[in-house]
Amino acid sequence: MNLDSTFGTDAPVIGMIHLPALPGAPGAPDDGAVAMDAAVERAVDDARKLEAGGVDGLMIENFGDAPFHPDDVPKHTVAATTRAATAVASAVELPIGINVLRNDAEAAVSVAAAVGAAYVRVNVHTGARVTDQGIVEGRAHETVRLRERLGVDVGILADTDVKHSAPLTPAEYSAESFADTAERGLADAVIASGSGTGHAVDDGALEAVVEERERHGLDTPVFVGSGVRPDTVGDLLDVADGVIVGTALKEGGETTAPVDPKRVEELVARADEVR
Repeated sequence: MNLDSTFGTDAPVIGMIHLPALPGAPGAPDDGAVAMDAAVERAVDDARKLEAGGVDGLMIENFGDAPFHPDDVPKHTVAATTRAATAVASAVELPIGINVLRNDAEAAVSVAAAVGAAYVRVNVHTGARVTDQGIVEGRAHETVRLRERLGVDVGILADTDVKHSAPLTPAEYSAESFADTAERGLADAVIASGSGTGHAVDDGALEAVVEERERHGLDTPVFVGSGVRPDTVGDLLDVADGVIVGTALKEGGETTAPVDPKRVEELVARADEVR
């Protein structure tokens, strides 16, 4: 994945758009039209604030849909995500990405193809993880082939040791999973994250992922996928190739709150100091 051609920089800051509960989810208003309108309004408002604050790309995910389906969301969720993403794509000029939680990569690639998104995030692309949805297995063989069938140039950003999960394999295998994800799973970038949303990635774990990439002679970009803050973004970009930021850009540092323009400007300014 060529970061500069996708984002206009070789050290991108991707801002998160956490959609509120979509129609049909437990937390959504009973009136489906009200739920859909609220999701679109929030998505577009957050997208515009993120763009104005200087981020290089966006990632849209159905964060409000807990509890999440493991790997096959309902069709109405795909439709609602597509509608929100279409509105965002029309409102801003930034490249956008799609993440359909918990791990519906087929839906993510399909939505991306429909709205012209540049990339998707896949939480479990190869291997298997124990999650609150049970055991979630990667389907790289299906995801990559679907992208080819649809004929779209959609980058796959795949997690390694994804947050809110635990490995089924011995701990010492975790760094090695980078090679499986990038070489055998054909991921275009790999994401290292902390233990949960907003949790910082362990410095040693991030360095181990980068070292594993170097050991295998790969050039696959490494993103940090959680816990990025203004005071840490510079140090993280000294090690990783890019960051995905959500919680730190929200009002009061609350993940589900609206984007705070001042927080966006502060973090981007700190990132600009090292890139």
